[in-house]
Amino acid sequence: MSSDSSLVVRKALIRTVAGAMMISFSAVFVKLAHVNPTVSGFYRVFFGGCFLLIILLVRRELRWYGWRFLGLALVTGVFFALDLYAWHRSIQYVGPGLATILGNFEVFMVPVVAFMIYGEKPSLRLVLSVPPAMAGLFMIVGTPWGQLAPDFRIGIYYGLATAVFYTGFLMVFRKMQSHADSPPALYNLMVVSFATALFLGLEMVRTNESFAIPDAQSLAALGGLALMSQTLGWFLIGHSLPKIPAAIAGLILLLQPSLSFVWDVLFFDRETSLMAWGGVVLALCAIYIGAISGKADKT
Repeated sequence: MSSDSSLVVRKALIRTVAGAMMISFSAVFVKLAHVNPTVSGFYRVFFGGCFLLIILLVRRELRWYGWRFLGLALVTGVFFALDLYAWHRSIQYVGPGLATILGNFEVFMVPVVAFMIYGEKPSLRLVLSVPPAMAGLFMIVGTPWGQLAPDFRIGIYYGLATAVFYTGFLMVFRKMQSHADSPPALYNLMVVSFATALFLGLEMVRTNESFAIPDAQSLAALGGLALMSQTLGWFLIGHSLPKIPAAIAGLILLLQPSLSFVWDVLFFDRETSLMAWGGVVLALCAIYIGAISGKADKT
């Protein structure tokens, strides 16, 4: 590898790490905002879409890409709206750390959907990674299912639903970018952000929820959520991942759920036993194996 290519890879690694760290604060911002889950989801994508729009205007990359693209963006927005709707509720019930780990279970669901739609058989490595992931989850919970509080169980259901909806989001979002004439990823993310805001806004109207932001802390938290998670974090990751080997990329992206759990312990005094920490490590290792299995098998 030449010195120039090594420098490119190092810069991509730094940007990916920075992006993963930014996104790891997503659940923290949601927890700090004094608004309900739908409202925090709405402002995440609405403010984020505005930030992305400004970037595209400055770069003069804003133009019309046709009705087909808009239709795919709306479908993607539905899945992302459902994803945020479920995940933000899971955060309220089980905390930022566990909610984020549950959402990352999408790495096991995407291959299942790919098999059902495209006939792509999941690798043996992926299949073998599922049992330790579930064992890690039970170790984190640390209490028999029947003895868990009803709200905690609801939070786990919402977390797993997040993984399902995020799987749908990823499948359609990839479809948006699979054609030669597809818009840049930044443009796609902007349109999907506004489409998601539309559906979450309609849900707020349906349930008579207020669009008002109650205080300065909530405004700062929602602004940070939009800027760091919806804009800068994904911007850095999206531009850098193609330049990094799949195994290393999968390991770096584990920073997001790992740090989310750490922030939950540090900022919100989550009580975590030694067994629960072992469960975190086990679940994250399984997620990592699941995340790289398909990519590794194709190289």
